[in-house]
Amino acid sequence: PHTILTIYCLKGIVSDNHTFPESTFIGNWIEDGHSFLFFLEPEKVFISTLLEQHTSLELLDTYTMSYKQWQGGSIEPIKVGRFILNPPWIKAVPGDDEVAITLDPGLVFGNGTHPTTLACLQAIEIAYGGGMVASMLDLGTGSGILALAAARLGCQKIIAVDYNQLAARTAKRNVELNSLQQNILIINGRAEHFTAIASDLLVANIGYDVMRNIINSGGFLKQKWFVLSGILPGEAESIVTILENKPVIILKHWRTDQLWQTILGITEDGI
Repeated sequence: PHTILTIYCLKGIVSDNHTFPESTFIGNWIEDGHSFLFFLEPEKVFISTLLEQHTSLELLDTYTMSYKQWQGGSIEPIKVGRFILNPPWIKAVPGDDEVAITLDPGLVFGNGTHPTTLACLQAIEIAYGGGMVASMLDLGTGSGILALAAARLGCQKIIAVDYNQLAARTAKRNVELNSLQQNILIINGRAEHFTAIASDLLVANIGYDVMRNIINSGGFLKQKWFVLSGILPGEAESIVTILENKPVIILKHWRTDQLWQTILGITEDGI
């Protein structure tokens, strides 16, 4: 938790198949045509060589910060409803009716403190209160926290998808830390490619463009319950408008800090 990170922001995509310094390299976050390379110490020579070999790449900035700063605060046990989220190095003992989850977010956003994560955890609890949830699609799984929570509540079959390779690897590690390999399958892929799989609960904590594709897909109405999160007010209005023209019922709409929006609903199959 006290590790100091050196982060290089590059314009362009650095392949995960590239050979990185084994002793210092810890991850490559790829997003929107940019690569963020994470190291345990400065790697100026490596970066210079990389730029010489791949002239399409451009170094935009270099950051130095603690792991705590990267995650946006202290990494310690967090209680959310019935869930206690423990980092691997601290084990808070759950009380009666509490559920403990070991979560190492690594370099991935998703340590349990983001408003969308909190709302999704609450929504998952509500869905479980409404009936048996035996299967789940977790689209945009990130660190895997929502899939882990559902599995701890008793969900037997979960497919968790993330397009980012680093996120998928992190989620897989968290599944292993919790010994839930028999319940959760982590897939590195595009979320919208998996909506044809029917489930009791679909959770999509994901960007607006992908979410719109998900709810407009033919497979969306094969889901019984759905949780849609990670969207801003204007985007949420558009999503609600689309949902109002479908055979679904919106049960709850979270508006956290007047910014992040989360929607819980049920389809005809779930009624």
